[in-house]
Amino acid sequence: MNDSSHVADATSAAQRIDGRGLSAAISAFLIWGLMPLYMKLLQAIPVLQITAHRMLWGCLVGFGWLAARGDTQQMWSALSNPQVRLRLCASATFIAINWSIFMWGIATAHVVEISLGYFIGPLLNVALGVVCFRERLNRMQWLSVAIAAAGVLYLTWAAGRPPYVSIALALSFGLYGLVRKTANVEALPGFTGETLLLLPFAAGYVLWCEFSGSGAMSQNSFETTLLLLVGGPLTAVPLVLFAVGARRIPLFTVGLLQYIAPSLQLACAVLVFGESFSGPRVVGFSMIWTALAVFALDGVLASRRRT
Repeated sequence: MNDSSHVADATSAAQRIDGRGLSAAISAFLIWGLMPLYMKLLQAIPVLQITAHRMLWGCLVGFGWLAARGDTQQMWSALSNPQVRLRLCASATFIAINWSIFMWGIATAHVVEISLGYFIGPLLNVALGVVCFRERLNRMQWLSVAIAAAGVLYLTWAAGRPPYVSIALALSFGLYGLVRKTANVEALPGFTGETLLLLPFAAGYVLWCEFSGSGAMSQNSFETTLLLLVGGPLTAVPLVLFAVGARRIPLFTVGLLQYIAPSLQLACAVLVFGESFSGPRVVGFSMIWTALAVFALDGVLASRRRT
């Protein structure tokens, strides 16, 4: 094997990075990182109702988006395929579980634990990328993964108990990303299809709550109703962006970009919500940020080698 082949192998992951996919993934994680600021305004509403509203209004936004583009046929074609329909049903279930845990954590002042969950998530994405898609990592990429894993393990040990909330968030979102990457459907039709599959349950629950007198819309102010409606685009847009990124760039890259969201969530927890962040948490999170620095350096070096 000649020298050029060695260079190609060493930079294979970087060469597969698509610019549009990279931008989409970064945008999605920025929105998710700031999501606690929005969700905190709804903390008085039961978690299941918020989840149902997000599913309901997100589906309507997605369907309207598709109709405006004239692409609804793509969604129906995907749902008519039994294998794709099964994958979308699974992805919808995983993301609904993820939403519920996320909102419960915000309502009960566990935003730091939420951020830890999304720090664990990228490690799972890396493992899935290597095992399921045979993505190849170079030495610096493996080093960044090792440092990040050590940081997460240290944070887990320092807490003195298994981080149940964090692990559940990581698993549900990691499996969502895996299923969406393997589903043969584009981002927006896929999101609309997966939410449409659960729409009867979400709409039925919302209507039952409203008619029983416990509905969030009938029992709260007009401002609260608007906030629930805003949840539609806030749900649809980042998920579509994430799906675009997951399909266009390696899971390793998606995994490390995902640290953007928990870093912003951590900032919200400490600076806005006043949660504790000192001692072992500072050490563990610093290790994770060091891993990001190693990954960024590897990207710069790979770009120079290609040039």
